[in-house]
Amino acid sequence: MSKSKILIQIDSDKNASTFDSIVAVDSGVDHLLVHSDVQPADIQNLVHGAMFTRGPADLKHTAIFFSGSNVAATESLVAAARECFFGPMQVSIMSDPNGCNTTAAAAVLCAQRHLDFSNKKIAILAGTGPVGQRIANTIASLNSAAEIRICSRQQKKAQATVDQLLKSDIETTTKLAASVADTPDKALDIIGDADVVFAAGAAGVELLENRWNTTDVQVLVDLNAVPPSGIANVGVTDSGEEKNGAICYGAIGVGGLKMKIHRQAIKSLFESNDLVLNTEEIYQIGVLLERNSN
Repeated sequence: MSKSKILIQIDSDKNASTFDSIVAVDSGVDHLLVHSDVQPADIQNLVHGAMFTRGPADLKHTAIFFSGSNVAATESLVAAARECFFGPMQVSIMSDPNGCNTTAAAAVLCAQRHLDFSNKKIAILAGTGPVGQRIANTIASLNSAAEIRICSRQQKKAQATVDQLLKSDIETTTKLAASVADTPDKALDIIGDADVVFAAGAAGVELLENRWNTTDVQVLVDLNAVPPSGIANVGVTDSGEEKNGAICYGAIGVGGLKMKIHRQAIKSLFESNDLVLNTEEIYQIGVLLERNSN
């Protein structure tokens, strides 16, 4: 008798993400168990419940999805869960707090449709946030000898993000630098000769003014879905449109691929009981989707 696919959604927020719940249902899980306002002290009981109700051969039919708007809080839950596993007694897990991993993967892949990052200059506006950091992490892991500028309103925050990336386990030839872009016109100066610009800032905040058309930028990716645009004149539904010589993507334009990656990642959780899907693994799922669509 075939076992049902059970996905346990663990969310650090008071109200669990309905977005993530709906995507899980649309991904074909048989049963979705949702737990909200979860703290690290709660994890052991939840994970042991997932581990010990089925024998080792059937554990691939149970998986855990970690969500939440507070990325650090969610990552602490993931770490606590992994400490519960031993030997064959584990279940596959996926981490996508605030959608940062699936969004970053989709953003990078959309840009890669139009140019190779090798030796390119890449500016990430609001690069100290969860999505910006993961975009930088993903590009650095490509080992493409690119140059990434982490841009923030505060030099200290930008430098801290660069330092954190340099201390990570990624072996890379990518150059990392920190820059201050505290106003839309200052951001114009910062992007300078950048080939690619990502805007990963808060909703409704313009990060780059419309004179970007005076630069040599080839691809612009704006991940803000709430007016005004993060990058002036980039529409939220733009999906590879050319404007003033640059290829443009808006949040909804990136969102189609993000959703495909999200659903496929959830489906893959049930292929074995030992998958850990985080930034790099989720990006690789996107790579396969893009490859198979061509």
